[in-house]
Amino acid sequence: MSTFPTQARVVIVGGGIMGCSTAYHLAKLGWKDVVLLEQGRLSGGTTWHAAGLVGQLRSYQNLTRLIRYSTELYSKLETETGLATGWKQCGSLSVARTEQRMVLLRRSAAMANAQGVDCEPLTPRQAGEKYPIMRTDDLVGAVWLPGDGKANPADITQALAKGARNAGVRIFEKTRVTSIDTRDGRVTGVQTSQGPITAEIVVNCGGQWARQLARSVGVTVPLYSCEHMYIVTEKMEGVPRDLPVMRDPDGYIYFKEEVGGLLMGGFEPEAKPWDKDVIPDDFEFGILPDDWDQFQILMDNALIRVPALEKTGIKTFMNGPESFTPDLNYVLGEAPQLKNFFVGAGFNSMGIASSGGAGMALAEWIVAGEPTLDLWPVDIRRFAGFHGNDTWLRTRVAETLGLHYKMPWPQREQESGRPFRRSPLYDRLKARGAWFGNKMGWERPNWFAGAGKTPDMQYGWGRGAWFDAVGAEHRATRESVTVVDETSFGKILVQGRDAEAALQRLAANDVAVPVGRTVYTGILNERGTFESDLTIARLARDRFLVITGSAQPMRDMDWFTRHVPEDLFVTFADVTSAWTVLSLMGPQSRALLQKVSRADFSNEGFPFATCREIGVGYATVLASRRTYMGELGWELYVPVEFAVTVFETLHEAGAEFGLRDAGYYAVEGLRLEKGYRAWGRELTPDDTPFNAGLAWAVKLDKPGGFIGQNALIKAKAVPLARRLVSVVLQDGEPLLWGGEALLRDGRPVGDLTSAGYGHTIGTSVGLGYVKRGDGAAIDAAWLEGGRFEVDLAGTRLAAKVSLRCPFDPAGARIKG
Repeated sequence: MSTFPTQARVVIVGGGIMGCSTAYHLAKLGWKDVVLLEQGRLSGGTTWHAAGLVGQLRSYQNLTRLIRYSTELYSKLETETGLATGWKQCGSLSVARTEQRMVLLRRSAAMANAQGVDCEPLTPRQAGEKYPIMRTDDLVGAVWLPGDGKANPADITQALAKGARNAGVRIFEKTRVTSIDTRDGRVTGVQTSQGPITAEIVVNCGGQWARQLARSVGVTVPLYSCEHMYIVTEKMEGVPRDLPVMRDPDGYIYFKEEVGGLLMGGFEPEAKPWDKDVIPDDFEFGILPDDWDQFQILMDNALIRVPALEKTGIKTFMNGPESFTPDLNYVLGEAPQLKNFFVGAGFNSMGIASSGGAGMALAEWIVAGEPTLDLWPVDIRRFAGFHGNDTWLRTRVAETLGLHYKMPWPQREQESGRPFRRSPLYDRLKARGAWFGNKMGWERPNWFAGAGKTPDMQYGWGRGAWFDAVGAEHRATRESVTVVDETSFGKILVQGRDAEAALQRLAANDVAVPVGRTVYTGILNERGTFESDLTIARLARDRFLVITGSAQPMRDMDWFTRHVPEDLFVTFADVTSAWTVLSLMGPQSRALLQKVSRADFSNEGFPFATCREIGVGYATVLASRRTYMGELGWELYVPVEFAVTVFETLHEAGAEFGLRDAGYYAVEGLRLEKGYRAWGRELTPDDTPFNAGLAWAVKLDKPGGFIGQNALIKAKAVPLARRLVSVVLQDGEPLLWGGEALLRDGRPVGDLTSAGYGHTIGTSVGLGYVKRGDGAAIDAAWLEGGRFEVDLAGTRLAAKVSLRCPFDPAGARIKG
């Protein structure tokens, strides 16, 4: 170790728990030529002062799987390396002060059991038996997760580092990376305080320094540090070493046993960003000044929950900064702006629980060249360059930290740093009473209260003021006509002599269609599972317009440019901001368009899947006859300078046809009634088109083949033991939100990937994957032969499950 290297296959920057976990797992996969560099000492920065709580359950199933892997890893590391990790499976309690919180905990229990995580709802008395020093008379209930635990962050880091060293990884402390070397859009090595190292791959596990390190090479890692505080008490009576972890989210606090006393911290609702846009290099084991005023709300709630604290001395007040991301999920993967530059950072005070599995997943990604499972919730490509704005980040992460323990209401929108990206119609939609949601920075109308009215959006588990408004928008789409501002759609222009050949390789469907036609297709990886789903419109022989989801342009652009052979003459350009999109949907859409345009909108003159330029009033737009709502309709792609003109023209002419504005809540209910899939929910890197019921959009015999073709040919011969189904509640009153467990004959067989209310059919409807335990094919007979229920916060509701969508009559309208 005394000889400093001049080259390595992989250089990992950062010796916290994530950097050491990545090194450990790369070595386990057989990559020995790995160098890890730490500017101070291992576990410095954030890892050393982490609280060390390890809770398994997350709202995304694969993130739960990664944490469960972490617990397994931590439990065996001591045997492997001879170093203690402090891992103790003591279980955890989460308590509820309100009935609303208890509904959430019951939902979590149902989700946990569907994911194979033991979780048991408890009464206040039962919770008190597991945590005797806790006050329980003000509680509604609790949940118990026996597989949760706690660990010593610094010890785990050292054990991972030793395991990596034993496998051949070289680790150097007191070695600062001063810059990253690049050439032709690819990383080539690093410059360090001890000299240069050439490398094929560089991994940025720099913790709260990751943002500024990445920024130096044009990569966006959107995280910002906030002050995070906890106290450690003197020894207390009634605190055994195996005392469970306890969380009281209504009080924003958590507790764990620490050397016979309690460690108590939390996530205050009004967080305090650390006033440092640039983190000092020498802030290795640094802490920030005590701030009892900021901590007061946590202390007050802790005294309510554990009254004995009032008579217990405080040994330590810890205020250590931790980095947070805009959406409370960490950042993982290969940077879209720089090849072979990987990132693992931004763990939002969940790094100890997550890093074992996250390091494994990142190592697999490096070795395989792509993720080996669905990691979209943490994928670095979910962010764009504008997410790296320091002023916006500082504002947003102050809210993000507080969201840890705030009620995660369905439909809840983050409020800070908004409005951010706006359609040209934003002010007009606001005047019409729009309640806006936010996706990929875009302000998008979710529902409308009506012209001149202020939306009364009150979050909850039941029907708010939005429900009837959305129902009216939903019915108007089915019965007359609505217009939805869908400007946030991603739009990628593909041009060049070889544009068709490039897209044929990328797409599972056949895109060699005549000019003026559109094709729906999946974009697959070599495993035959989804990387994206999108619509491709052929505008000319050598020009195509790709329409993708709001969150996907960065991901899709990255995938396209990485997987098109270099000898093809083709360019890809993100033109999302150049076009406003207005979706005009409903049985009266044809009549309305005919009134404002000279084009022929008859079925013969403008068949389904046709795309062409038309006039709308004074403006010229691109009209595509498609639907995501199950009704006759057109998507109008309008140059931004004509957006207001077209919007006003449609509304002026639309009164006689019953035109009204609609938002994304209505779109969601409409698409679920028709069983239309959504990226990131029904379509992920864990799902094939066959599982998803989209075999019709795959052309296995397409000349020249496509990425994923071989995997699908093999998959076609295997029984479909996992399939996507539509789920309809028999009781029309309850609301489903997605994530609920789905049971067959009392046993969990899946969960709902999406759910909403189907106002046409008068009940909640959803989509979800079901899995057959015996490996046999799922068919209509198996579905009809079982008794299906949805577990809604512990209440089992009878449901009809089918391979067919619940609303069929509109099918004739789509075609005619």
